[in-house]
Amino acid sequence: MPDEKTVWDFRERLTNKGIEEKLFAAFHDKLEENELIVHEGKIIDASFVEMPKQRNNRQENKHIKENSSAPEEWDDKPNKKRQKDVDAKWTQKNNENHYGYKNHIKIDNKYKFIDTQHTTAASVHDSQVLNELLDEVKDKGCDLWADSAYIGEAQENTINKCHMNNKVHEKGTRNNPLTEVQKEDNKEKSKIRARVEHVFGFIEGSMNRLQLKCVGIKRTSALVSLINLTYNMFRYEQLVRIHGVTMSNF
Repeated sequence: MPDEKTVWDFRERLTNKGIEEKLFAAFHDKLEENELIVHEGKIIDASFVEMPKQRNNRQENKHIKENSSAPEEWDDKPNKKRQKDVDAKWTQKNNENHYGYKNHIKIDNKYKFIDTQHTTAASVHDSQVLNELLDEVKDKGCDLWADSAYIGEAQENTINKCHMNNKVHEKGTRNNPLTEVQKEDNKEKSKIRARVEHVFGFIEGSMNRLQLKCVGIKRTSALVSLINLTYNMFRYEQLVRIHGVTMSNF
């Protein structure tokens, strides 16, 4: 078995050459060729990628937050600087604090394969990555399901630009609560939108969750891409074993 250093070196070579993106695309293309990604409906969501918390003082954290770069005094401590992640960010959701990144995905509704992906800092709102996830050509005419985090004028414009059927959950406000019809409509949408939770559930339950130990968004994006690729491979194996699905020339 290769030791830890060998695995790290191999991973670094993949990351520096962007090979993980080519690997994800190659398997994705094979799924498309065999009509396992059918482009009839899409679901989008995001999950936190938890990273080891940084032990910085208040002044260092302030500098990183304001400049997204390491403090100058770290230049005199190269070993320390190599271990510090200035790309990971804090955010809060449902009164819980999270530190790290986000794995944004769009899945194909029929077989639940990950269709597109994008990694950001945890502080980036889910709705801000629609342009990176949606495809104006392949997604044209598809239904798009998502939770209410993806509502807003800018998001609606992006969905319309891709000529998709907007199935995003509606959201009420204190002065404009949802009607009973809207609530029932959201319940129906949830039955389909929940399929994306199966993807994250498998990654968290069977793939040691999205808890990584690396530094910087470049390395994190590469690892998340490989995790998403591995999920697609697991999902294909499930379809072969349970439903007898096969891919030609693979």
